[in-house]
Amino acid sequence: MGPCMDFLNWLDPDMSLQVLTCLDDPTDLVRISSVSRSWRHFVIENGLCKKLCLRMFPQLSRVAQVIEINNPDTKAEVGSSNSKELETLEREHRVYAFLACGFTSFNVGDSIKRALSASSTDNFPEESIHNTLEPRDVVGRRASYWSSKGQSDPAVPEMLIYKLVSDFVVINEINIQPFKAYFQLGEPIYSAKAVRFRIGHAKSPMDVESDPMGESFPEDKFIWTYSSQVFPMTQENILQTFKLPEPVLCIGGFLQIELLGRVQRQEMDGLFYICVSHVQVKGKSLSPAFGVEIHEPSGQFVLKNNMQAKGNIQPSLPENDSNVNADLDMERDIRDMLPFVNMLQGNVADFDEFEWNDVEEGMDEEFVV
Repeated sequence: MGPCMDFLNWLDPDMSLQVLTCLDDPTDLVRISSVSRSWRHFVIENGLCKKLCLRMFPQLSRVAQVIEINNPDTKAEVGSSNSKELETLEREHRVYAFLACGFTSFNVGDSIKRALSASSTDNFPEESIHNTLEPRDVVGRRASYWSSKGQSDPAVPEMLIYKLVSDFVVINEINIQPFKAYFQLGEPIYSAKAVRFRIGHAKSPMDVESDPMGESFPEDKFIWTYSSQVFPMTQENILQTFKLPEPVLCIGGFLQIELLGRVQRQEMDGLFYICVSHVQVKGKSLSPAFGVEIHEPSGQFVLKNNMQAKGNIQPSLPENDSNVNADLDMERDIRDMLPFVNMLQGNVADFDEFEWNDVEEGMDEEFVV
């Protein structure tokens, strides 16, 4: 075996940082942080896991503080300012490393918890927004859909607001099915011309949760931190997929669907309507392991990591809504992440690819790379 060489000792820090920044897999960052103490310190002190998360989701730039909840290894912050700073960096390393792994590991599933409000409703509650969560076109011999009020101006938009399954969700796509009025002459389809999506949080979560809202449109109760491009919608009675250019991290758990332009006039009254049969949001929920506490008016938030919930992150419900498949998916996700969690907690022997015990014994030695 040739002489060992640690390239971090041969390269200047800036060059080493550029090399390791090229890694885009969180498990790779955790593995290299276990090569030696010097490598671990380099990864932690340069916040490589945090930087990876920020590259994946710029919305995390509003994190003001990272907190670990129920961590039995947490020590009181005493001692010099340098030791406190190191403890903060180590905590951020653990939290962001696990967060990045959650972003890449868990299944995409239906992410709507409940329908909140529509900007208008023609016949409430028979044609309310709550019907859009029902995938069937007909329920109890009655058509299931939401309908706006009629407008003489086809340019008047409509908005639908939904509460997502948690306050920390990665959204991949939104699917919308326009309604076909099979009971009207010609079976017209009341689609919109286009659609746009906004993601954000409530100014006061308590007010939103306690207010049934129904027909009302509480625009002033929300702060939208992300706005998508405008997607064209076709006048077809199918579930149309609107895939975001990049997955978006929803911090706060609220989605607004803005329906732009009306294409179908109702023959009975000559007014334009928009009607929707079904809405579906595809994403990944990272609750209960992660939560947020948003501070207004700054918009910054505290990222909370519940250490005891790490093995209990619930993947979103699969599309087929099968309990058996959901259990299998959950078991697989948890099994895949256990080595990663053990690594962060210092139980590195779970990774079979490496002789981690030998690494622990010679942590200060140099290694061939």
